[in-house]
Amino acid sequence: MAIQVLDPDPEYVLNHCTKYLARDNTDPRHNFGQFGSDDTKARIAESWRFPLIDTYSDGTSSKSNYAVNQVTFVYQNRDVVSPVSIGVIGTFATLYEPIPLRPIQFLGENTGYFALTVIVPKAEVHLYKYLVNNQYIIDPINPQRVTLDNNKTWSRFFTQFCTQPLSFEDWEYAILQRLVAHILPFRTREGQNFIDRYYNILDKQDKAALFPSAYRLDESVGAANYIDCILAREENHHLIDYKICISEINQVLRQRNPFIDPQDISVEMYAQLYDEMAANTVPGWDYSKYGRPRYFWELLRRHTFTGAFSHPKYGGNIGAAGWAYLAERYLDTATNTTLFNWQRAIESPLGINKDYHG
Repeated sequence: MAIQVLDPDPEYVLNHCTKYLARDNTDPRHNFGQFGSDDTKARIAESWRFPLIDTYSDGTSSKSNYAVNQVTFVYQNRDVVSPVSIGVIGTFATLYEPIPLRPIQFLGENTGYFALTVIVPKAEVHLYKYLVNNQYIIDPINPQRVTLDNNKTWSRFFTQFCTQPLSFEDWEYAILQRLVAHILPFRTREGQNFIDRYYNILDKQDKAALFPSAYRLDESVGAANYIDCILAREENHHLIDYKICISEINQVLRQRNPFIDPQDISVEMYAQLYDEMAANTVPGWDYSKYGRPRYFWELLRRHTFTGAFSHPKYGGNIGAAGWAYLAERYLDTATNTTLFNWQRAIESPLGINKDYHG
């Protein structure tokens, strides 16, 4: 597999390293329950940011590069002696030929950081390992880990617009979709009518531009997919909340209707459960496992609304449908124009802003 390799920009790399990695604290101040007591990542501020996933442009046309991201791998050497060789292998390239990382210098001196930038298509998930002095290791910074069927553990990253399952099993995701759909306005007849109209009027060219890969389109306009993505990265410390509470919801709904799978239960039963969670009183809930259903209710609402109306590159607001809904709903009655002209602020091909490139 041919892979485009770029020289990492030292200023770009150091701007991220000095903010998140160049700290001497030894206490686990960044552990919110997602790391073990002796995990070195607990000392790193926002370790989920690595490797660095960013937009890419070759300087000619941002639209022609819209389908790819630049991914920058960063290795930090804390030893006195610098490694003889550092490389990376991964599913984004060949698994037999390591790509060397290059030392990052500041004012002509080595900084202890090694980096590599590669171009990777959007909406992809990849596994990788570092090869340090001929020894394969997982990334000591990136908290994303995947253990394969052969019991081998790899580091993982995913690019923007990712729609592949990352955090949930199928039954968990199905229940999450039902919960999220209940929160958003798209479950109403008016909202569903808008969603149907919005996607059906797009021609094939528009769909190819707005949806750079296969996507999960549902009543939540991708908000459930957004939650799946952020729980794999920046909100990973809340994954345990979702795992416990979705399991509890599964048990509660099965108790109330043992003849239908929870993901297929009526809207009325989900509405009742939703109100009970808001009141922090859910009959059948095991409070010894999770004492505050309302906290999960608040967490879910925050994630849902953020996902439905955030930039589509984060996995939700598929095709900018959430923004289009707001643009149609909020109009200036005097001029009959929208009060929410989101396209003026967003890069092409989603929007029409020529200065912003995502």
